[in-house]
Amino acid sequence: MTASTQHALFDYPKYWAECYGTAPFLPMSRQEMDELGWDSCDIILVTGDAYVDHPSFGMAIIGRMLESQGFRVGIIAQPDWHSKDAFMQLGQPNLFFGVTAGNMDSMINRYTAERRIRHDDAYTPNDEGGKRPDRAVTVYTQRCKEAYKGVPVIIGGIEASLRRIAHYDYWSDKVRRSVLFDSKADLLVYGNAERPLIDIAHRIARGEDVNTITDVRGSAFLTKQALPGWKGIDSRSIDRPGKIDPIPSPYEEITPNTCDSKQSSDDNDANAVSIQEALVEKDITKTPQVIDISVYKNKSWREKDKPWQTTYINLPTFEQVKENKTLYAHASRIFHQEVNPTSAKPLVQRHGERLIWLNPPAEPLTEQEMDGVFGLPYQRRPHPSYGNAKIPAYDMIKTSINIMRGCFGGCTFCSITEHEGRIIQSRSHESIINEIEDIRDKVPGFTGVISDLGGPTANMYQLNCKSEKAEATCRKPSCVWPTICGHLDTDHTPTIELYRKARKVKGIKKVLIASGVRYDLAIQDPDYVKELASHHVGGYLKIAPEHTEEGPLNNMMKPGMGSYHKFKELFDHYSKLAGKKQYLIPYFISAHPGTTDRDMINLALWLKENDFKLDQVQNFYPSPLANATTLYHTELNSLRNITSKNLAKDDANVPVPKGTIQRRLHKAILRYHDPANWPLLRATFKKMGLANKLIGSKPTCLVPHETRAEKNMQHNKGKNNSQGFKTSPGQQRQTKGNQSRNSFNKKQGQGKQGLTRFSDNQFSKDDGQNQPQSKRNNANKKRKPSRQQ
Repeated sequence: MTASTQHALFDYPKYWAECYGTAPFLPMSRQEMDELGWDSCDIILVTGDAYVDHPSFGMAIIGRMLESQGFRVGIIAQPDWHSKDAFMQLGQPNLFFGVTAGNMDSMINRYTAERRIRHDDAYTPNDEGGKRPDRAVTVYTQRCKEAYKGVPVIIGGIEASLRRIAHYDYWSDKVRRSVLFDSKADLLVYGNAERPLIDIAHRIARGEDVNTITDVRGSAFLTKQALPGWKGIDSRSIDRPGKIDPIPSPYEEITPNTCDSKQSSDDNDANAVSIQEALVEKDITKTPQVIDISVYKNKSWREKDKPWQTTYINLPTFEQVKENKTLYAHASRIFHQEVNPTSAKPLVQRHGERLIWLNPPAEPLTEQEMDGVFGLPYQRRPHPSYGNAKIPAYDMIKTSINIMRGCFGGCTFCSITEHEGRIIQSRSHESIINEIEDIRDKVPGFTGVISDLGGPTANMYQLNCKSEKAEATCRKPSCVWPTICGHLDTDHTPTIELYRKARKVKGIKKVLIASGVRYDLAIQDPDYVKELASHHVGGYLKIAPEHTEEGPLNNMMKPGMGSYHKFKELFDHYSKLAGKKQYLIPYFISAHPGTTDRDMINLALWLKENDFKLDQVQNFYPSPLANATTLYHTELNSLRNITSKNLAKDDANVPVPKGTIQRRLHKAILRYHDPANWPLLRATFKKMGLANKLIGSKPTCLVPHETRAEKNMQHNKGKNNSQGFKTSPGQQRQTKGNQSRNSFNKKQGQGKQGLTRFSDNQFSKDDGQNQPQSKRNNANKKRKPSRQQ
């Protein structure tokens, strides 16, 4: 059975419940359902975010999209997961539960890059942390199953998308199974998922068993065996990995049937000849073959036969990738090659006795469909039940507009491509202008400033492949690395025209561009840089070179600094012509795979030379399924074929900064101007033999020599002060109550000064313990510095 042909989003017959009309807000309580005249919900969405009825929030898009099909949709936002009760507040859904962790992966939302717990959550009222569980998709699904047995549960969103096959989990530092196994959900939809979810909803509404829905693009499910009508190929026949156990030859089991050695030898020779002849007959490279060109002649691309549509790829099993890093890197390469919606094959991976079947990505939305999705009746504000509580994520995007989806940049540390795909899906100018007017009329306190017209990248709007055939067959992870593809359309005219139309909307004072600008694309069209610098920058423009050195940039799949310097030259030129003082704010990543200590030092020297002092530095965060996460886990260069030949090369092993000490060091190097980092940096530079070059007062030095004040501070750090109280970091200072008790103990002769980390008899008479206090202080000044210095 091949993957089903999917309808246009708005061509499905409406579900019977359409007669109830559109809800002001999707209901979150029984009372709201009663006010709408509903006796039940057809679909209930469970989310880890607060419910904000805005097209920048996933549950709002999916909820309004399902509502437009005629379904009655309820929302359970940030439920108490400690029992099933909160999952029963809207009753049993007629069709299914839809579960998502929210706009962010729950683990990334809860933990920093150093695995520390965050105490805030921008997607929660009043920025309160701890309102969603770790691995929220799994926990929510299990509670839904517990609340109503037999009701299908479909999982989706960024967390499910990035865990759809076996993946490295940074927080547990191991390879974990697909989330389908842990959550026990019935189906998984990945990507933005409007198309697959609408198709599944209508099929369940028609009475189809969710377990029989196996042909929807953009979905994944569990099965015990491959689907009938499909042929499987081993992933290693596409991209052969090296350094794995050899596959034994099947001919080693052939043994003679006679004891006569001569007869046995003759039989073996005869068998060998017959086998060789049989192989020659089957080898298409040694026998003439008839090629039927009728399936290709005079046919467009979409009409030609496509054998991959009935072929799936067997990935190495979960058990194999868990134990073998080479096979993990190989599986990651195959996964990232099979993301083209037109030519991708299903991926199959065995986990124990069952398989996970991953269908190819859904077809991208057309411009008309994108307009329809963003034109749904959003209220553009949080649900009234939150009252006056502030939701930081909403405040940040309430006047911003998403003009497109997808990204063909392919940056290895980013998961946008794994979630939204490489093909750009853009809205029409009319749709975007209508949303600007909607913001003007609906958003309370609107000041006339649109905070952003963008998306994953600001300037990929309507940039697509110029060749239909090339786009349909391309398996490259990036259209702009190592160089910009010749098939890529880099004309920014549609974006420039959009900016000009937006500025003319009545009541709009300023339209800013806050999304990151892909500067290697921007320099292909200087007119875009001129328009941007002249009208759409509020003093500062953020861009992301991420690094300056070739090694890290290659492992990030980012352009070299030549593109940055050319963009800066254009930006400064057009800013000056516009009579404005405007500045670029570059973003950098520390501790990225492929980065050495010297790379970080060279970056710091570049920052100092260009007079940049970074207030915040982001350490690399290994998110599931990202290419850079594979580099981090395997320490192998999986950006090229994982063959024995490539693995034997010098650059096959990728240097990876791991561990708290190394990662903190890389972060500290970028913040070389912070005095708190100077002791660590001095010690590191001395160890590397770079003290003479990097420590001192010269312009090329990163940190100054140690001052007398620092030496005194280091000498006293962790010691007792003159009153005998502990002052080392983390130790509790004496309170008034225990000060009085301490003085009483001193009077009784119980306790001595200076007993911090030594034994009670650490001081003898020769130590000067019985000398007058002034003499002891003078002796301490002459004492040699401790090892901490």
